[in-house]
Amino acid sequence: MSNLRTSIQPIADWFNSLGTPEPIIHWGHPLMMAIVAFVMGVAVALAGWRGRTLAVTNTEVAIKNKADHRKIAPLMYIFLLSGYTGGVLSLVMQEQPILESPHFFTGTIVISLLTINALIAATGFIGNKETARTIHAYVGSAALIIMVVHAVFGLKLGLSI
Repeated sequence: MSNLRTSIQPIADWFNSLGTPEPIIHWGHPLMMAIVAFVMGVAVALAGWRGRTLAVTNTEVAIKNKADHRKIAPLMYIFLLSGYTGGVLSLVMQEQPILESPHFFTGTIVISLLTINALIAATGFIGNKETARTIHAYVGSAALIIMVVHAVFGLKLGLSI
């Protein structure tokens, strides 16, 4: 048994002792993450791109969208990090292999890209440089595109268990 599985198993055992119905253990993670990825992800992306592209033509709308992006993006990131760990926990609870599927790898890529974006934003875009803002926009967009691929792999994984 891997060290990760060994460290997570007591938590999985505790959750399993609660008598949670199998459909919730099996499909809870995908349902919650679909809401976060598609609802919050789309809202974050639209607000970010509107803030960026409308800055020249409609400053007031651009400012509102940038503010919305700054409010929603950190929450989405926290929910995705929680969901990432919850997904691994769900696999342990279902006695499935972890760290092996394409779903795990795409999730890791998404979390990595969003962490890079969080660090870029936390630096104040490296002195508010336009290049850093552009990198932030495209890295975030790439993460959302990979999230769609991730969801497809997740559905395939969920149906195979």
